Amino acid sequence: MNMYKIISGLFFTLAMTLNFGFFYGDPTQLIEHSAYELFAAIIVNLIATVLKLGDRTQLGAVLLATSLVADIQLIASATVWAFAEYVAKNIGVEATTAIVSLSGGALLANSVSVILFIGDTIKSKR
Repeated sequence: MNMYKIISGLFFTLAMTLNFGFFYGDPTQLIEHSAYELFAAIIVNLIATVLKLGDRTQLGAVLLATSLVADIQLIASATVWAFAEYVAKNIGVEATTAIVSLSGGALLANSVSVILFIGDTIKSKR
């Protein structure tokens, strides 16, 4: 077994599942979406991005791109949340929907990353 592949797969999948956990729920009800889960998703996504930096293959470049997209989307989601709560002091339906929608984009990028990782794992020889 390749320990690097195990750890990478763990973080890629964990990033996707944490993101799904935050995304799941009514997009107009912020009470259904945990700030702690969003924070955990951001941290795990950043770790997954760092793990993808060492791969010099074409697939590695695509995996890094999907991870960077997920990072940008999740950080944007947290930024919108912080701006709405602390600057505008109004977290309405529009801000809540934007927060959840941005995390949905990150979820899509994480899903593509996991699918590509699984495809590469299936394709690789023993």
